[in-house]
Amino acid sequence: MYQQMIFVNLAADDIDASKKFFTELGYTINPQFTTDDCACVVISDTIIAMLLSKQRYADFTKKEIADPTKTSEVLLCLSAESREKVDELCDKALAAGGSGTREAQDHGFMYGRTFDDLDGHTWEVMWMDPAAVQS
Repeated sequence: MYQQMIFVNLAADDIDASKKFFTELGYTINPQFTTDDCACVVISDTIIAMLLSKQRYADFTKKEIADPTKTSEVLLCLSAESREKVDELCDKALAAGGSGTREAQDHGFMYGRTFDDLDGHTWEVMWMDPAAVQS
C-alpha cells in the first residue's frame, strides 16, 4: 500500500545550527537533499522537515515569509508512543537550545508538551492512550 508522505518546509536563519538542533533530538539529516541553503531532516519514514534559508524559501512563494518568533504560521504536532517519550523529546529540544512555550497539557488519556525550535517554529509532541483512540 502506498504510504503518503509529508514534507514540511520551514524557513531557517542558520542551516548548520538547525541541523545540529534536530540531530540532537535524535533525527537524521539526509545528505542527498541537503546543501548549504537547505537541510533535509528525516523525522520518520513518512515525515520530512525541509529547513530552508530564507533566500531559498523565497524561491517557493511570493508571500512575505513569516517571522515565527512574532507570529504563528503553523503548529506542527508529532505523535509519541508514550508520555515518557513526549518528555524525552521535549527535554532534548530544551537542552539543544529550544524554548518551552507553555506548560504540559495533561488530560489523563492525552498528554502533550510544546517547544519552539531555534527559529521559533512551534512543535507539539502528543501522546494519546490507545484505548481512548479505539473507543
